Amino acid sequence: MVNVIWVAMLLTGIVVAAINGNIEAVTTAALKGAQWAVDFALGLIAIMAFWLGIMKVAEEAGMVRILANMVKPLTGFLFPTVPRDHPAMGAIIMNLSANVLGLGNAATPMGLIAMKELQKLNRSDPKSASEAMCTFLALNTSCITVIPATVIGIRIQAGSANPTEIVGTTIFATSCAMFVAVVVDRILRGLFRRGRWR
Repeated sequence: MVNVIWVAMLLTGIVVAAINGNIEAVTTAALKGAQWAVDFALGLIAIMAFWLGIMKVAEEAGMVRILANMVKPLTGFLFPTVPRDHPAMGAIIMNLSANVLGLGNAATPMGLIAMKELQKLNRSDPKSASEAMCTFLALNTSCITVIPATVIGIRIQAGSANPTEIVGTTIFATSCAMFVAVVVDRILRGLFRRGRWR
């Protein structure tokens, strides 16, 4: 559907430009837009490389294991069916850590690994998502962001006078989102267990 919308917008722009006798503006805008996109993407590489490097160093230094032990009570509450030493737990923690740093692109691979590992534990009904998978999806989607690194990078690239001024509001908004996600997940889990929606 998104592709259809983009094609419709492009065709509308070309038709309007042709009607107004300004078709060369389409070509100029396309070339300038492509150049801007490349410059913008290259500017973000440094930020992404820095935080991905920090995460890799933390992983190699055993920080993931330390972090896992620190959040064990929380992960035990949120994922009671996942064994503490299962690879899924490490992938979940890495995914949430990347989301906390605002690195959605870095979080995606770990999220896929976590889902794959959670599927291995889903023996009762492999064609349906398990409770742990639903909880993880809710957390991944709404995770608190302490350092919105990618957004700060985008604001720097766009020439913002104060690119870090969004940190406070980001922490507040994502904290609210994560709280609501956890509460709704627990409520829906309880309803499904009681069989009200089956």
